[in-house]
Parts: sequence; structure tokens; C-alpha cells
Amino acid sequence: MRLNTLKPAPGSRRPRLRVGRGASAGQGKTCGRGVKGQRARKGGYHKVGFEGGQMPLQRRLPKVGFRSALKSTRAEVRLDELARVDAAVIDLAALKQANIVPAGTERAKVVLSGTIARAVTLRGVSATRGARAAIEAAGGTVET
Repeated sequence: MRLNTLKPAPGSRRPRLRVGRGASAGQGKTCGRGVKGQRARKGGYHKVGFEGGQMPLQRRLPKVGFRSALKSTRAEVRLDELARVDAAVIDLAALKQANIVPAGTERAKVVLSGTIARAVTLRGVSATRGARAAIEAAGGTVET
């Protein structure tokens, strides 16, 4: 096999349709554009989603939901995930190093979910009231 012998598989590429070449050619007269109307004309253009003046579908349907722009920079950390961090002082860099929060995280917050057995020091990471109480009960501290 040589590069100059490569060609598409038989039947995979259809020949270009030559329109407007008479009735016997299969696409004569209106050339597959139907009869009259904006779409039959040369340069007949309308916007995507335009329905001839009828209220378009994307405007008939209600708006749904809300997507926060801040969501990608915030993260929640559970108490049992803190146990996977080897460092005694846990900050945002340590959480990123342990792959607990995504790399683009700017702020993290520890929430009361699960348990923590060892004493850890939280620095630069906020915690909920319940999570703070659980960390202090285990002998750790939370530095704001």
C-alpha cells in the first residue's frame, strides 16, 4: 500500500448533486427548494430559531435554574476527608496536594459530615460551627 493509492471506500462518498439542470437530472426547476417563500430565494436568510414571526421555541419555554460563576472557585470538605491529608497543619495548598479540592479552588469550607479522630490545625480554611466543634473535640484548632 502506498500513499498515492489511497482512496475512499466504494460508496462512502456520494457525487455532488448538480441542481437546476432539467427535469431528467432529478433536481430541475425548483432545485429541491420547494415553491416560493423566503427559503426558495437566493440569499433567503433568517436567524437560527426564527419561526416566521411566531414566538420561537426558546422564548416560549420558561427559564430554568441558576448557574453560579463562583461555584468553580469554591469547595466543601467533609471531616472524614481531612483524615486523608498527611500534614498536621491543613491549609488550601495541602488540600490541593491531597486531591481533595480541585486545583482552581480559591476558598474551601469544612462541613460537619463524618468524623475526625486525630488532632489537626486548620489554617486559612473556614469551618462551619459544627465542624469547628468536632475538630476542637478531637484536640485540634481552627485558625481564621
